[in-house]
Amino acid sequence: MGFFFQGNLSLFFFFLLCLSTVSAYSNNTSNDNGGERRELGSGRCNWFKGNWVYDAKYPLYDPYKCPFIDPQFNCKKYGRPDSAYLKYRWQPFSCSLPRFNGLYFLRKMRGKKIMFVGDSLSTNMWQSLACLIHSWVPNTRYTLLRQKGLASLTFEEYGVTLMLYRTQFLVDLSSEKVGRVLKLDSIKQGNMWRGMDVLIFTSWHWWTHTDHIQPWDYMEDGNRLYKDMNRLVAYYKGMTTWARWVNANVDPSKTKVFFNGVSPVHYEGKDWGEPMKSCSSQTQPFYGRRYPGGTPMAWVVLNKVMRRLKKPVHWLDITGLSQLRKDAHPSAFSGNHPGNDCSHWCLPGLPDTWNLLFYSTLFST
Repeated sequence: MGFFFQGNLSLFFFFLLCLSTVSAYSNNTSNDNGGERRELGSGRCNWFKGNWVYDAKYPLYDPYKCPFIDPQFNCKKYGRPDSAYLKYRWQPFSCSLPRFNGLYFLRKMRGKKIMFVGDSLSTNMWQSLACLIHSWVPNTRYTLLRQKGLASLTFEEYGVTLMLYRTQFLVDLSSEKVGRVLKLDSIKQGNMWRGMDVLIFTSWHWWTHTDHIQPWDYMEDGNRLYKDMNRLVAYYKGMTTWARWVNANVDPSKTKVFFNGVSPVHYEGKDWGEPMKSCSSQTQPFYGRRYPGGTPMAWVVLNKVMRRLKKPVHWLDITGLSQLRKDAHPSAFSGNHPGNDCSHWCLPGLPDTWNLLFYSTLFST
């Protein structure tokens, strides 16, 4: 799809400016708002720059003993024959991530509410965290409630609640007389996110969908309807609306905010030098100094939005490390996702590392 700027030259120049930040991504420089760099010991460490190493102690939990994994992510249960993909641990170049300790997490977060807000990749991460905690307290009582668009898991002894609010775009999607309208400048559903101790957002996956899997008929910006627009422009507008919501509604003394970055897909093998392949039958990460597929433009857009935030938001910049895991998708081994799934992730698997990064950042700030 070509760029569609609707005559708005400022957006055109914005995307020219975005191109200049690609080199910053390639060099993995830090973002002041993103929380990419943390003080560990006596030196600085970028947790998001490193490589994948084989670790015989992995995975961090047994998929057959975790009661929270949806069929979509339960690759072992649905026949994935190889196991090496379970054994890789993320190793930053200049430090090591803390090992996850579920008891420590529950005790530190006693009585608190943590909400994941986003699409099915938020579900992926929510279930991963639930399994990580459960593996430490397998006999503790819990309450799991599910209803349309909202789920909550409470570890009763500790009063810790992990919530999931499903929304594909963060901005509002509503039914109007003209049809389903994606409102790029409206975020009324944000009222559901108030009162949380921790918010973890994600959004990108659904912005690219077209045709029969596109869940809207029109986009609305201001008082004007559009049948379509360039999806990166739309994403920038939507995420800017989200950033305004954070600036206006979050009290940093009461709520910590995270954004789990752009999760990549692996449908096209040309992205890692195997043009005739996809994620199907991949059994090892990509090894190399730089991922051939380059910087996703969605990352560039998100980077611009993050720089405009006035309130602290910890950007879990998982894009680069996730690009290397062409082996970690369900592909054909999914219980309710027909075809070749190269966008979600097996559990146990990559989202456990996302949660280790969340865990490390949460308790170091």
